[in-house]
Amino acid sequence: MERTQSSLLQIQPPTYGKLVTILSIDGGGIRGLIPATMLEYLESELQELDGEYARLADYFDVITGTSTGGLVTAMLTAPNPNDIQRPLFSAKEIKPFYLEHCPNIFPQNKYMLGPLGKLFRSLAGPKYNGKYLHNVVRKKIGETRVHETLTNIVIPTFDIKSMQPIIFSTYQSKRTPCMDARLFDICISTSAAPTYLPGHNFKTEDTEGNVHEFNLIDGGVCANNPTLVAVNEVTKQIVNQNNDFFAIKPMEYSRFLIISLGTGTPKNEQKFDAKMTAKWGLLNWLAQSGSTPLIDIFSQASGDMVDFYIATFTQALNCQDKYLRIQDDTLTGIDSSVDIATKENLEKLCKIGERLLKKPVTKVNLENGMCEPTGNAQTNQEALKRFAKILSQERKLRELTSPRTNNNLK
Repeated sequence: MERTQSSLLQIQPPTYGKLVTILSIDGGGIRGLIPATMLEYLESELQELDGEYARLADYFDVITGTSTGGLVTAMLTAPNPNDIQRPLFSAKEIKPFYLEHCPNIFPQNKYMLGPLGKLFRSLAGPKYNGKYLHNVVRKKIGETRVHETLTNIVIPTFDIKSMQPIIFSTYQSKRTPCMDARLFDICISTSAAPTYLPGHNFKTEDTEGNVHEFNLIDGGVCANNPTLVAVNEVTKQIVNQNNDFFAIKPMEYSRFLIISLGTGTPKNEQKFDAKMTAKWGLLNWLAQSGSTPLIDIFSQASGDMVDFYIATFTQALNCQDKYLRIQDDTLTGIDSSVDIATKENLEKLCKIGERLLKKPVTKVNLENGMCEPTGNAQTNQEALKRFAKILSQERKLRELTSPRTNNNLK
């Protein structure tokens, strides 16, 4: 039965269903427009099934994102001040947000000395000062904290002072008060890509008045594809016997349903090789052919390793039909840039996302790392439609079996 807006409930715990549902969004700057297209389509399919007020936060136990994906995660899960049971943004509002604000987040300044001037500017400090990003995120998200999100979130960052990953999650925020940070601070931190945006310092306070300081940069340096981080957070809850996962056993990964969205890569372009890099010094690794090779390599490697691992264990458990990775490794030139936010390039990225919907579902070739069609002739659009039906059925099952839902309906 289709619900009205006022009666929509948040997703019931996995213990009342058959699956643990995870949505993951990679980092990639302005290339966040590519997964935004997938999210818009998936949410529209859920609305076809369950009514126009359906939102992604109603169907996923965990939404996780790094960098630009972390910002999207916050947008999809932060409560709307005008209706706290609904998220701040619907999926279809993400692309307009990027199109409006990215040109100001990443202004395309004209340098007097051309590429040489741009290089000297990048050596002197971050390419962008981050002020506009800070202002727009603060204005949109306000003082919302991790524990207030409409479903569980997991957002990785990296503490440059302690030299270790810092994972902000709803689960941890309930257990460790100092980790219940503002979403604003987390979004700014996970987006602080080295050489592009400045790191972020902030402090939190626990219930006893103890102050905890964070010195954070982009989560992409450790987990540009945060899928495995989310799986790990859920596994910890199962091992620690969290009641939300009472019916699920540790290592029961065949019950995980995972949608992992990439932001595109230029892997097929193959523009660098060993001969070219053999004589590179520091400047070459930091600025070459309009990109930052060192940062690109780290983010690409961390993303691929996660896909390799999850693709392997889902195949081993014969549950690969519950894992969907959507990635485009055919980007070239400025398409693969994280910050060339011209109107033409942003619109082109939207079209790349639309074309990706029509492309066949791919899986990673564990031998050469390339994305290859699965052979089932299904497109990404058809796969998302299939996953939407599973998510809708899972949600309905939980509503039927959850005492909390039944008590609310009395």
